Amino acid sequence: MKSYRKELWFNVPQRRGLVNISEEVQAAVDASGVREGMVLVNAMHITASVFINDDERGLHSDYERWLEKLAPEKPYDQYAHNGFEDNADAHLKRTIMGREVVVAITEGKLDFGPWEQIFYYELDGKRKKRALIKVIGE
Repeated sequence: MKSYRKELWFNVPQRRGLVNISEEVQAAVDASGVREGMVLVNAMHITASVFINDDERGLHSDYERWLEKLAPEKPYDQYAHNGFEDNADAHLKRTIMGREVVVAITEGKLDFGPWEQIFYYELDGKRKKRALIKVIGE
């Protein structure tokens, strides 16, 4: 069995932002030489998310509105966590959107369903963060 590890680094210039990382994940699968297996992709920070969905602008703006209703950024004093950093809402949004995804690899390709793409979702940006790609298989 083969194993391959790669980190993707991000510095999203605004507080929140979506990055389609499907091509980078496929490139890691290619570099691994794995033809049949699995790839794990996870955010390595507790205020960021990795998830799978459609790459459609309207849906992306829907995430923003929906998450802001569930865990509004302001007022900052509504959260017990806030103090040194005002990012409690980002922690809650990450819990909702998830930490990681696992995708099957078939014949060396990500085995996606229709329209599926992998996204890194920065929820407390303006600083350097990373996601891990771990490929395992044969």
